[in-house]
Amino acid sequence: MARYTGPQWKISRRLKYSTLESGKELGKRPYPPGQHGQRRTKLSEYAVQLQEKQKVRFTYGLNERQFKKTFDAAKTLEGRHGENFLFLLESRLDNLVFRSGFARTRRQARQLVSHGHFTVDGKKVDIPSYRVKVGSVVALRERSEKLSIILDNLESKVERLDFVDFDAEKKQFTYKRFPERSEILSDIKETLIVEYYNR
Repeated sequence: MARYTGPQWKISRRLKYSTLESGKELGKRPYPPGQHGQRRTKLSEYAVQLQEKQKVRFTYGLNERQFKKTFDAAKTLEGRHGENFLFLLESRLDNLVFRSGFARTRRQARQLVSHGHFTVDGKKVDIPSYRVKVGSVVALRERSEKLSIILDNLESKVERLDFVDFDAEKKQFTYKRFPERSEILSDIKETLIVEYYNR
């Protein structure tokens, strides 16, 4: 299955969850799209688990194969499987570019990375799914420093999470550590995703 490239707001309304983490999608119409969007239906246990999985998948913009591969990789880490899974998703280069403020959305971050605007520890990386190691430095390439879209994004960014140490002068950031569970996706119940794959 290919990565979803359709309307993001429509997905957010269907899942009743802001996949852009801005909350704007649910501001005017906090119910699923379509003429039957406001009907009340009781979800089965499987449907609840699936919906939780889809929330995370659409938030990070992954296809099913990438999502499952990352989930399986989280099994090899020490600690809770569900939390490790979210930490690996947060370690993706496109996500960290978004978290640092270089991009307004993860989709935009994905495009900027694909176009080769960033380096990781001095080496150009144009793979959005690249897993950044803790301690690595991600920098904007010198030829990209005057791009208006990036400059506008950096100016409009109000706050950053503590696991990203941003240097405005050098236009780079250091991935200091894995995030703490309380710092990311507070509305997500990752145990339901583990149950979905272990059913």
